[in-house]
Amino acid sequence: MPAGPERFQFAIDRGGTFTDVFARCPGGRVRVLKLLSEDPASYRDAPTEGIRRILQQECGTPFPKDQPLDTSRIEWIRMGTTVATNALLERKGERLALLITRGFRDLLGIGTQARPKIFDLAVSMPEVLYEEVVEVDERVVLYQEGCQLFANSQPVTGVTGDSLVVQRPVDLEALRGPLEELLAKGIRSLAVVLLHSYAWPNHEQQVGVLARELGFQQVSLSSEVMAMVRAVPRGYTACVDAYLTPCIGRYLEGFRAGFASRLQGVPVLFMRSDGGLTPMEAFSGSRAILSGPAGGVVGYAVTTYHQEGGQPVIGFDMGGTSTDVSRYAGEYEHVFEASTGGISIQAPQLDINTVAAGGGSQLFFRSGLFVVGPESAGAHPGPTCYRKGGPLTVTDANLCLGRLLPEYFPRIFGPHEDQPLSRESALQAFRELTANINAYLGPGSALGVEEVAMGFIRVANEAMCRPIRALTQARGHDTSRHVLACFGGAGGQHACAIARTLGMSKVFIHKYSGILSAYGLALADVVHEAQEPCALAYAPEAYARLDERIAALEEECVRALEAQGFSSRAQISPEAFLHLRYERTDCALMCSAKGYPATPASCHAGDFGASFAARYSQEFGFTIPGRAVLVDDVRVRGTATTGLGQEEPVAASKTAPRVEKVTSCYFEGGYRETRVYLLEELSWGHCIPGPSILIDPNSTILVEPGCTAAMTRLGDVCITVGSGAARPIGPLRDPIQLSIFSHRFMSIAEQMGRILQRTAISTNIKERLDFSCALFGPDGGLVSNAPHIPVHLGAMQETVQFQIQNLGSDLHEGDVILSNHPCAGGSHLPDLTVITPVFWLGEPRPVFFVASRGHHADIGGITPGSMPPHSHSLQEEGAVFISFKLVKDGVFQEEEVTQALMAPGQIPGSSGTRSLHDNLSDLRAQVAANQKGIQLVNELIGHYGLEVVQAYMAHIQANAEVAVQEMLRDFARPRGEPGRPLLVEAEDFMDDGSPIRLRVAVDPQEGTAVFDFTGSGHEVHGNCNAPRAITLSALIYCLRCMVGQDIPLNQGCLAPVRAVIPKGSILDPSLDAAVVGGNVLTSQRVVDVIFRAFGACAASQGCMNNVTFGNKGVSYYETVAGGAGAGPGWHGRSGIHTHMTNTRITDPEILEKRYPVILRCFEVAQGTGGAGQFRGGSGVQRELQFRAQMVLSVLSERRAFRPYGLQGCPSSVGQSVPCLLILSVAGEDWAGGAAWG
Repeated sequence: MPAGPERFQFAIDRGGTFTDVFARCPGGRVRVLKLLSEDPASYRDAPTEGIRRILQQECGTPFPKDQPLDTSRIEWIRMGTTVATNALLERKGERLALLITRGFRDLLGIGTQARPKIFDLAVSMPEVLYEEVVEVDERVVLYQEGCQLFANSQPVTGVTGDSLVVQRPVDLEALRGPLEELLAKGIRSLAVVLLHSYAWPNHEQQVGVLARELGFQQVSLSSEVMAMVRAVPRGYTACVDAYLTPCIGRYLEGFRAGFASRLQGVPVLFMRSDGGLTPMEAFSGSRAILSGPAGGVVGYAVTTYHQEGGQPVIGFDMGGTSTDVSRYAGEYEHVFEASTGGISIQAPQLDINTVAAGGGSQLFFRSGLFVVGPESAGAHPGPTCYRKGGPLTVTDANLCLGRLLPEYFPRIFGPHEDQPLSRESALQAFRELTANINAYLGPGSALGVEEVAMGFIRVANEAMCRPIRALTQARGHDTSRHVLACFGGAGGQHACAIARTLGMSKVFIHKYSGILSAYGLALADVVHEAQEPCALAYAPEAYARLDERIAALEEECVRALEAQGFSSRAQISPEAFLHLRYERTDCALMCSAKGYPATPASCHAGDFGASFAARYSQEFGFTIPGRAVLVDDVRVRGTATTGLGQEEPVAASKTAPRVEKVTSCYFEGGYRETRVYLLEELSWGHCIPGPSILIDPNSTILVEPGCTAAMTRLGDVCITVGSGAARPIGPLRDPIQLSIFSHRFMSIAEQMGRILQRTAISTNIKERLDFSCALFGPDGGLVSNAPHIPVHLGAMQETVQFQIQNLGSDLHEGDVILSNHPCAGGSHLPDLTVITPVFWLGEPRPVFFVASRGHHADIGGITPGSMPPHSHSLQEEGAVFISFKLVKDGVFQEEEVTQALMAPGQIPGSSGTRSLHDNLSDLRAQVAANQKGIQLVNELIGHYGLEVVQAYMAHIQANAEVAVQEMLRDFARPRGEPGRPLLVEAEDFMDDGSPIRLRVAVDPQEGTAVFDFTGSGHEVHGNCNAPRAITLSALIYCLRCMVGQDIPLNQGCLAPVRAVIPKGSILDPSLDAAVVGGNVLTSQRVVDVIFRAFGACAASQGCMNNVTFGNKGVSYYETVAGGAGAGPGWHGRSGIHTHMTNTRITDPEILEKRYPVILRCFEVAQGTGGAGQFRGGSGVQRELQFRAQMVLSVLSERRAFRPYGLQGCPSSVGQSVPCLLILSVAGEDWAGGAAWG
């Protein structure tokens, strides 16, 4: 039995609402305490108060609140805190200014240019953290052989080994004045982000010296905070560091002040986002974001994983507003870029996925669907049962069903915070909601109050299952082989049901589950990390240099840990990592050589190449033999083991467990007598069959029928999950099951998308995310489409339906169809659609279809990038596929598809594909994504039966139809005359004068509409012709936006609508018409016309601003952001992608590293948005300078006819002339959005 400590050891998790304290007292006694994080009437600081209370109670001597605490009895303190996270989320950090390379003042505001929610017309983006920007006169560019622009400049060698050219040294004297002005405004914190500083930090260092000399108290240099390539996430990280580190400093100063001698001599360690502890003095803002949740991951990793014999574990931390899920299988899973509060942070972080479903998630009934969240009741007013007039929540549902017992909760509710939870308040609110639901469902379908509450619980459980499937199934892991480790205050009520849904057989709940983050801090290791950027190829000639850098970083880590008192090398274990990626790809993997010992053909530190190949194959399903592997970063993680053991075994049970009481709980099938036990009275060997409730002061655990809870030798709860009684589900529409199927269908499309992104090789699909995945019914009708690229939404349905009609009985199992022709529902030729039929045993015809559409960077044609601005026929735009069998009888037809992709080269002036390898790799990735969809569909059918799954497919489509009908009625009734259809119309023009005309007749009684485009312009000689499928995509997108709530996106959205599109027009051209511009330009104009007819919002920039450049050796494609239109109650967003596209833009440093180009400017073109009560968003200015002979193609619109304003506002002012330039600068001042009012 391990001896207890001689002095007190404290592990404290300071959360947003509660502070949890775990203390090991002299002799080994454990104390646990939970108190409010904010209670200014009682104490100044919660962690200090927690320590004071335990010291006073254990020592038996008073420790006055108004005096600093004596630290002589404290061995160490470990803390995790949400101070930084809360300051970031609430935007309460330090006043901050950004210093950035001239020409890029808006780079971080534009970011990736993608909007977070594609159907929100009012684009909501988190605001930047800085309030002032100073542009720094300096520029460093990468040296490129053969470039004549800097022929007389001497290259320098950066810290990565890259050769660079200092084109313009930093002008410190010019910077002095602006910095002094910032100080005069009261700004004392700076983030410095200069392009390519990851490789050449000298300029940032010079700026830092000047800033500190002038008196700035916090100067965060991006090259020091996180020296990794990519200016945008590195810049965000530097801003977060400058914004939060002063807040942390003030908190730590206040914390020290509560102790005698300001904690000198007491080791105080803080948990970082990566799961390692670091000294208080080294705790910084950019590494603090996940400080609290990281402790919970360490807690279940050290306990559950080892107690369950190394079985992989899913962490399930359900709180009030959200649920965090994570995975542990022997090693912590880290990500190196993640978003919090809308800000991307480039730093090592535990891979924790959050879903907006928690105990406080609000409950809604919308258009026949049960909806849980994402809105939360918060702590104030809280759920209905808190007696403060709050909304119905998941907590209320559990209370109504008898799963929460008010008598075991403190009396802290109500206006005076002295009353118990109110079950009656929750029941009354559910009665009212049930009445509304039954009125909607009609006679014969009435539900009881308990059925409604249970329905919301089931829907909430399904919402929480989705991120778990994403962590497991989407990454190639079998979910059912995991243990569910449940912690957090609310998780115990849902754990059995979630495990059962996911096929898991075991739930593990640690005895300290209510404070597991604090307990994890006590078990965590101390970590020091060292990392530096690199630009070497992983090849024999670089091994010596890599070994040298690894050894130097290992020595740095060891010295840092020895300085913290870890004197024995046996306590310290450094682990080396290389951040590796294939050449010409963006997906880098942080690879350890653990398990891959050195060979004669590897580094002495280990065989990182073999590790990378194995990891890449596991992650993506393939490797790329023959392609060079590049090293982006060298990293060493030094870990010092503290030697803190786990808790001692508890005494074995000698008597049967005492039943505290018997209550009545509602489960599937009705109320059941349920025994209640106090967890503190249970001991090793006790087995508790369900249904039962286990209660401790911090959590309530529900053991469902068919499950059995057993107490382990350490006093933890291990629940064996039975299959449970099968709930019969028939094909008749059930609103609860409808909501669950909505989640399941959407999950299929989402997982297909993750597989495609993982397994694709091209930048377009893997990084710019220019793809979509969807599930279709046996008639080709859209069932679910993950929210990827809007222009693909309706068009893919047309493609699938064409194949059904065209191939008929020639669709067999093992076939995969490739198509891109406009006559077959294609959008434009670079968008290649891969379709796979789904067969089921005994069914002669496909029972479903899955499809994925991806934009390929080149498929041949007259210009590199296959986006020619001057094409006049389809054959000039690249390879054409109508119903091409890409896979036949299970065999990938590589030779045949290669011939087809190279066929455009037979046309004079044209070329076959310039990226054949990427084409083939991405097509295989699309096939793999479809295969994942088939697997998930088959699992769904296997569970519910084909009849039920297809029935709910139809029910989901009918639900979307109802939502659109309600929107059309709500629009027409206040505007029209009773008994008559409402007529609205709108018109706009392409830059060549071609009109897009729309007349809409809305029937307010039926909720239907006819969208008539008669009068639109004729097919044009250029390439702005839009295939019919594009117009339908624009229409379904607009309808979904105007519905204004989260509904399933499927063919039901178009059911109440009839579209009249004249043949031979610009919206339904002939078979051989050029269409490349119709997809990216005309589609945006169609959206503007529809929104103009409905008065939904002013016009946005009106095109996708397509830029392609290339030569025989390189090809690049991007779409550039502009301004969004304003609307009733909101300003248009500047520098954002709008409507029919949402692709990301390449980071400036990546662009310049991979292509012969220099980005001279990328900023918002101020004043190009329309003026009005609500302003239109401004466009952007982007300047490129080419370093080699290039053909530049620009496809853009809104240069003759500006975006329209509404409610009396004029058009916006942004316009420019596209240009085709070689070896020069192309300046594009993209149009802004128009104003409202």
